[in-house]
Amino acid sequence: MLETLTDASFSPHVGTSCRLLTAPGVSPIELEIAAVEVVGQGREGRRAPFSVLFRGPAARPLPQGTYHVEHERLGALDIFIVPIGPDGAGLGYEAIFN
Repeated sequence: MLETLTDASFSPHVGTSCRLLTAPGVSPIELEIAAVEVVGQGREGRRAPFSVLFRGPAARPLPQGTYHVEHERLGALDIFIVPIGPDGAGLGYEAIFN
């Protein structure tokens, strides 16, 4: 499913929340989809690479890794995210889709 997603899949959901599951029995973490940005040009027949920035609570930092993320409209996705640091409103994370 990840290979069919584009920046347009995420853009309408900027400002909405998703649930990130870290481990069985551990409370999910709420992440906000903070921004979506095209970061290059797609090759013929391929999508343009894009970045999705998430914002999470400062009290629950996450290491980089693949996490199960659930969104009301996008459904369930396994996404590799990388922490990019605090942004004044929480901790930022980035996922690159290429």
